[in-house]
Amino acid sequence: MLTVSTLGRAELGRRLAGPGLWLQTGAFVTRIRSPIDAVADGIALLYADYPLREDAGFADFHIALTRPGGLRRFVRPQVSFEYDGNVAFRPLPLAQAYPMFEWGLNWCVSSRAHGYLIIHAAVVEKEGRAAILPAPPGSGKSTLCAALVNNGWRLLSDELAMLRLEDGMLVPLPRPVSLKNGSIRVIGDYVPGAVFSRPVTDTTKGTVAHMKAPPDSIARALEPARPAWVIFPKYEAGAAARLERAGKAEAFMQLAANAFNYTLLGRQGFDALASIIGQSDSYSFSYSALDDALDTFARLAPPAP
Repeated sequence: MLTVSTLGRAELGRRLAGPGLWLQTGAFVTRIRSPIDAVADGIALLYADYPLREDAGFADFHIALTRPGGLRRFVRPQVSFEYDGNVAFRPLPLAQAYPMFEWGLNWCVSSRAHGYLIIHAAVVEKEGRAAILPAPPGSGKSTLCAALVNNGWRLLSDELAMLRLEDGMLVPLPRPVSLKNGSIRVIGDYVPGAVFSRPVTDTTKGTVAHMKAPPDSIARALEPARPAWVIFPKYEAGAAARLERAGKAEAFMQLAANAFNYTLLGRQGFDALASIIGQSDSYSFSYSALDDALDTFARLAPPAP
Protein backbone atom coordinates (compact mmCIF):
# COMPACT_ATOMS: atom_id res chain seq x y z
CA MET A 1 0.00 0.00 0.00
CA LEU A 2 1.24 3.48 -0.86
CA THR A 3 2.15 5.82 1.98
CA VAL A 4 2.57 9.59 2.08
CA SER A 5 6.37 9.20 1.94
CA THR A 6 6.21 7.40 -1.41
CA LEU A 7 4.82 10.48 -3.15
CA GLY A 8 7.65 12.95 -2.62
CA ARG A 9 7.02 16.53 -1.54
CA ALA A 10 6.26 17.91 -5.03
CA GLU A 11 3.68 15.24 -5.85
CA LEU A 12 2.13 15.57 -2.40
CA GLY A 13 1.69 19.30 -2.92
CA ARG A 14 0.21 18.73 -6.39
CA ARG A 15 -2.39 16.30 -5.08
CA LEU A 16 -3.33 18.49 -2.14
CA ALA A 17 -3.74 21.53 -4.38
CA GLY A 18 -5.66 19.51 -6.99
CA PRO A 19 -7.84 16.39 -6.61
CA GLY A 20 -6.95 15.89 -2.95
CA LEU A 21 -5.11 13.40 -0.78
CA TRP A 22 -6.99 10.33 0.52
CA LEU A 23 -5.33 9.74 3.89
CA GLN A 24 -6.10 6.87 6.27
CA THR A 25 -5.74 7.49 10.00
CA GLY A 26 -6.93 4.52 12.01
CA ALA A 27 -10.51 3.63 11.10
CA PHE A 28 -11.07 6.78 9.03
CA VAL A 29 -10.26 7.93 5.52
CA THR A 30 -10.11 11.69 4.98
CA ARG A 31 -9.94 13.47 1.64
CA ILE A 32 -7.78 16.56 2.17
CA ARG A 33 -7.37 19.49 -0.21
CA SER A 34 -5.18 22.54 0.38
CA PRO A 35 -2.84 24.72 -1.68
CA ILE A 36 -1.12 25.99 1.49
CA ASP A 37 2.55 25.00 1.76
CA ALA A 38 2.51 24.77 5.55
CA VAL A 39 -0.23 22.12 5.41
CA ALA A 40 1.69 20.09 2.82
CA ASP A 41 4.94 20.46 4.77
CA GLY A 42 3.31 19.27 8.00
CA ILE A 43 1.67 16.26 6.36
CA ALA A 44 4.91 15.33 4.58
CA LEU A 45 6.80 15.43 7.88
CA LEU A 46 4.35 13.95 10.38
CA TYR A 47 2.24 11.63 8.21
CA ALA A 48 5.02 10.10 6.12
CA ASP A 49 4.23 6.57 7.35
CA TYR A 50 0.44 6.74 6.92
CA PRO A 51 -1.32 4.83 4.13
CA LEU A 52 -3.04 6.47 1.17
CA ARG A 53 -6.44 5.17 0.10
CA GLU A 54 -7.24 6.63 -3.31
CA ASP A 55 -8.59 3.17 -4.16
CA ALA A 56 -11.21 3.29 -1.41
CA GLY A 57 -13.77 5.21 -3.46
CA PHE A 58 -15.14 6.65 -0.20
CA ALA A 59 -13.97 9.08 2.45
CA ASP A 60 -15.44 9.53 5.91
CA PHE A 61 -14.54 13.24 5.87
CA HIS A 62 -14.00 15.70 3.02
CA ILE A 63 -12.03 18.73 4.22
CA ALA A 64 -10.20 21.68 2.68
CA LEU A 65 -7.95 24.38 4.09
CA THR A 66 -8.04 27.44 1.88
CA ARG A 67 -7.14 31.10 1.91
CA PRO A 68 -10.08 33.56 1.88
CA GLY A 69 -10.14 35.84 -1.14
CA GLY A 70 -10.25 39.61 -1.40
CA LEU A 71 -7.99 41.85 0.64
CA ARG A 72 -7.34 39.04 3.12
CA ARG A 73 -4.96 37.49 0.61
CA PHE A 74 -2.62 40.44 1.15
CA VAL A 75 -3.48 42.05 4.51
CA ARG A 76 -3.24 39.77 7.54
CA PRO A 77 -3.82 36.64 5.42
CA GLN A 78 -6.00 33.92 6.91
CA VAL A 79 -6.87 30.26 6.53
CA SER A 80 -10.36 28.72 6.51
CA PHE A 81 -11.32 25.13 7.36
CA GLU A 82 -14.05 23.69 5.14
CA TYR A 83 -16.03 20.52 5.81
CA ASP A 84 -18.12 19.15 2.94
CA GLY A 85 -17.69 22.47 1.14
CA ASN A 86 -18.88 24.63 4.05
CA VAL A 87 -16.71 26.82 6.29
CA ALA A 88 -16.80 25.13 9.69
CA PHE A 89 -15.00 27.70 11.87
CA ARG A 90 -13.97 31.31 12.01
CA PRO A 91 -10.78 31.81 9.93
CA LEU A 92 -7.42 31.87 11.68
CA PRO A 93 -4.15 33.63 10.80
CA LEU A 94 -2.45 31.88 7.89
CA ALA A 95 0.55 30.96 10.08
CA GLN A 96 -1.79 28.67 12.03
CA ALA A 97 -2.80 26.60 8.98
CA TYR A 98 -1.17 23.37 10.11
CA PRO A 99 -2.50 23.41 13.70
CA MET A 100 -5.92 24.20 12.22
CA PHE A 101 -5.63 21.05 10.11
CA GLU A 102 -5.03 18.97 13.24
CA TRP A 103 -7.74 20.69 15.27
CA GLY A 104 -10.17 20.35 12.38
CA LEU A 105 -9.57 16.60 12.08
CA ASN A 106 -10.28 16.24 15.81
CA TRP A 107 -13.53 18.12 15.31
CA CYS A 108 -14.56 15.89 12.40
CA VAL A 109 -14.21 12.77 14.51
CA SER A 110 -15.65 14.12 17.77
CA SER A 111 -18.70 15.65 16.10
CA ARG A 112 -19.47 13.01 13.47
CA ALA A 113 -18.24 9.52 14.46
CA HIS A 114 -21.15 8.51 16.65
CA GLY A 115 -20.61 4.80 16.17
CA TYR A 116 -18.22 5.25 19.10
CA LEU A 117 -18.37 6.76 22.54
CA ILE A 118 -15.78 9.54 22.18
CA ILE A 119 -13.98 10.94 25.20
CA HIS A 120 -11.50 13.81 25.33
CA ALA A 121 -8.57 11.78 26.56
CA ALA A 122 -5.21 10.35 25.62
CA VAL A 123 -5.04 6.57 25.32
CA VAL A 124 -1.91 4.43 25.61
CA GLU A 125 -1.58 0.64 25.59
CA LYS A 126 0.74 -2.10 26.79
CA GLU A 127 0.28 -5.88 26.57
CA GLY A 128 -3.22 -5.41 25.15
CA ARG A 129 -4.42 -3.28 28.07
CA ALA A 130 -5.15 0.41 27.64
CA ALA A 131 -4.92 3.39 29.98
CA ILE A 132 -7.40 6.21 29.34
CA LEU A 133 -6.06 9.61 30.46
CA PRO A 134 -8.86 12.21 30.51
CA ALA A 135 -7.87 15.68 31.57
CA PRO A 136 -8.57 19.37 30.86
CA PRO A 137 -6.04 21.57 29.02
CA GLY A 138 -2.99 22.39 31.10
CA SER A 139 -3.06 19.16 33.09
CA GLY A 140 0.06 17.71 31.49
CA LYS A 141 -1.90 14.96 29.71
CA SER A 142 -0.16 15.33 26.35
CA THR A 143 3.29 15.71 27.91
CA LEU A 144 2.76 12.48 29.85
CA CYS A 145 1.35 10.76 26.76
CA ALA A 146 4.36 11.81 24.64
CA ALA A 147 6.78 10.45 27.23
CA LEU A 148 4.91 7.16 27.61
CA VAL A 149 4.68 6.39 23.88
CA ASN A 150 8.42 6.93 23.56
CA ASN A 151 9.06 4.53 26.46
CA GLY A 152 7.31 1.26 25.71
CA TRP A 153 3.64 2.22 25.47
CA ARG A 154 1.67 2.25 22.22
CA LEU A 155 -0.15 5.42 21.17
CA LEU A 156 -3.84 4.94 20.49
CA SER A 157 -4.60 8.65 20.61
CA ASP A 158 -3.45 11.88 22.20
CA GLU A 159 -6.88 13.54 22.12
CA LEU A 160 -9.76 11.15 21.43
CA ALA A 161 -10.55 7.88 23.19
CA MET A 162 -12.94 5.97 20.91
CA LEU A 163 -14.88 3.12 22.50
CA ARG A 164 -16.56 0.73 20.06
CA LEU A 165 -20.16 0.38 21.16
CA GLU A 166 -20.69 -3.22 20.11
CA ASP A 167 -17.84 -4.79 22.07
CA GLY A 168 -16.34 -2.18 24.42
CA MET A 169 -12.94 -2.16 22.73
CA LEU A 170 -10.86 1.00 22.33
CA VAL A 171 -10.17 1.74 18.67
CA PRO A 172 -6.85 3.44 17.82
CA LEU A 173 -6.58 6.84 16.20
CA PRO A 174 -2.80 7.41 16.33
CA ARG A 175 -2.00 10.89 15.04
CA PRO A 176 0.63 13.49 15.99
CA VAL A 177 0.73 14.45 19.67
CA SER A 178 -0.16 18.08 20.33
CA LEU A 179 2.23 19.86 22.70
CA LYS A 180 2.05 23.40 24.00
CA ASN A 181 4.41 26.00 25.36
CA GLY A 182 7.01 24.59 27.77
CA SER A 183 6.01 21.00 27.03
CA ILE A 184 7.60 21.28 23.57
CA ARG A 185 11.04 21.84 25.06
CA VAL A 186 10.46 19.29 27.84
CA ILE A 187 9.70 16.48 25.40
CA GLY A 188 12.36 17.66 22.96
CA ASP A 189 14.95 17.29 25.72
CA TYR A 190 13.48 14.07 27.10
CA VAL A 191 13.12 12.31 23.72
CA PRO A 192 16.14 13.34 21.61
CA GLY A 193 14.89 11.56 18.48
CA ALA A 194 11.39 13.04 18.52
CA VAL A 195 10.23 14.74 15.31
CA PHE A 196 8.25 17.98 15.67
CA SER A 197 6.38 20.28 13.36
CA ARG A 198 7.51 23.90 13.33
CA PRO A 199 6.24 25.65 16.51
CA VAL A 200 3.44 28.11 15.84
CA THR A 201 3.11 31.07 18.21
CA ASP A 202 0.22 33.26 19.31
CA THR A 203 -2.56 30.68 18.98
CA THR A 204 -5.42 30.57 21.47
CA LYS A 205 -3.43 27.79 23.18
CA GLY A 206 -0.13 29.65 23.15
CA THR A 207 2.76 28.17 21.20
CA VAL A 208 1.91 24.75 19.74
CA ALA A 209 3.85 22.03 17.95
CA HIS A 210 2.98 18.46 17.00
CA MET A 211 5.18 15.42 17.64
CA LYS A 212 5.24 12.61 15.08
CA ALA A 213 3.56 9.40 16.24
CA PRO A 214 5.89 6.41 16.76
CA PRO A 215 6.06 4.14 13.65
CA ASP A 216 4.92 1.05 15.58
CA SER A 217 1.77 2.84 16.72
CA ILE A 218 0.96 3.78 13.12
CA ALA A 219 1.61 0.22 11.89
CA ARG A 220 -0.80 -1.14 14.54
CA ALA A 221 -3.50 1.46 13.89
CA LEU A 222 -6.20 -1.17 13.29
CA GLU A 223 -5.41 -3.18 16.44
CA PRO A 224 -7.89 -2.37 19.26
CA ALA A 225 -7.21 -2.68 23.00
CA ARG A 226 -9.20 -3.48 26.10
CA PRO A 227 -9.73 -0.72 28.72
CA ALA A 228 -7.82 -1.51 31.91
CA TRP A 229 -7.18 1.81 33.67
CA VAL A 230 -8.82 5.23 33.87
CA ILE A 231 -6.22 7.68 35.17
CA PHE A 232 -6.87 11.39 35.71
CA PRO A 233 -3.43 13.06 35.43
CA LYS A 234 -2.42 16.44 36.79
CA TYR A 235 0.96 18.14 36.54
CA GLU A 236 2.03 19.81 39.81
CA ALA A 237 5.39 21.58 39.79
CA GLY A 238 7.77 20.08 42.32
CA ALA A 239 5.35 17.39 43.46
CA ALA A 240 6.32 13.76 43.94
CA ALA A 241 4.47 11.25 41.76
CA ARG A 242 1.30 10.19 43.58
CA LEU A 243 -1.21 7.60 42.36
CA GLU A 244 -4.41 7.35 44.38
CA ARG A 245 -7.46 5.16 43.91
CA ALA A 246 -10.58 6.94 42.68
CA GLY A 247 -14.09 5.76 43.45
CA LYS A 248 -16.01 4.28 40.56
CA ALA A 249 -18.92 6.72 40.88
CA GLU A 250 -16.54 9.69 40.89
CA ALA A 251 -14.61 8.26 37.92
CA PHE A 252 -17.85 7.69 36.01
CA MET A 253 -18.95 11.30 36.47
CA GLN A 254 -15.54 12.71 35.51
CA LEU A 255 -15.38 10.52 32.43
CA ALA A 256 -18.90 11.54 31.41
CA ALA A 257 -17.91 15.20 31.76
CA ASN A 258 -15.06 14.61 29.30
CA ALA A 259 -17.18 12.72 26.73
CA PHE A 260 -18.22 14.52 23.55
CA ASN A 261 -21.30 12.45 22.69
CA TYR A 262 -22.34 10.77 25.94
CA THR A 263 -25.74 12.43 26.13
CA LEU A 264 -26.30 12.12 22.37
CA LEU A 265 -25.90 8.34 22.56
CA GLY A 266 -28.43 8.03 25.38
CA ARG A 267 -28.65 4.53 26.87
CA GLN A 268 -25.83 3.33 24.61
CA GLY A 269 -23.59 6.05 26.00
CA PHE A 270 -24.43 5.13 29.59
CA ASP A 271 -23.81 1.43 28.98
CA ALA A 272 -20.52 2.12 27.17
CA LEU A 273 -19.26 4.36 29.96
CA ALA A 274 -20.36 1.86 32.59
CA SER A 275 -18.45 -0.89 30.78
CA ILE A 276 -15.24 1.16 30.90
CA ILE A 277 -15.59 1.84 34.63
CA GLY A 278 -16.63 -1.73 35.38
CA GLN A 279 -13.55 -3.32 33.84
CA SER A 280 -10.99 -0.62 34.71
CA ASP A 281 -9.09 0.44 37.81
CA SER A 282 -9.55 4.18 38.36
CA TYR A 283 -6.95 6.56 39.78
CA SER A 284 -6.04 10.19 40.18
CA PHE A 285 -2.39 10.83 39.38
CA SER A 286 -0.26 13.88 40.12
CA TYR A 287 3.32 14.21 38.94
CA SER A 288 6.15 16.60 38.22
CA ALA A 289 9.18 14.62 36.98
CA LEU A 290 8.63 12.44 33.92
CA ASP A 291 11.02 9.76 35.20
CA ASP A 292 8.84 9.31 38.28
CA ALA A 293 5.70 9.22 36.14
CA LEU A 294 7.16 6.52 33.90
CA ASP A 295 8.17 4.45 36.92
CA THR A 296 4.62 4.66 38.24
CA PHE A 297 3.16 3.47 34.95
CA ALA A 298 5.74 0.69 34.73
CA ARG A 299 4.47 -0.64 38.06
CA LEU A 300 0.91 -0.55 36.73
CA ALA A 301 1.84 -2.66 33.70
CA PRO A 302 4.90 -4.79 34.43
CA PRO A 303 6.45 -6.67 31.48
CA ALA A 304 4.79 -9.93 30.54
CA PRO A 305 6.70 -13.05 31.67
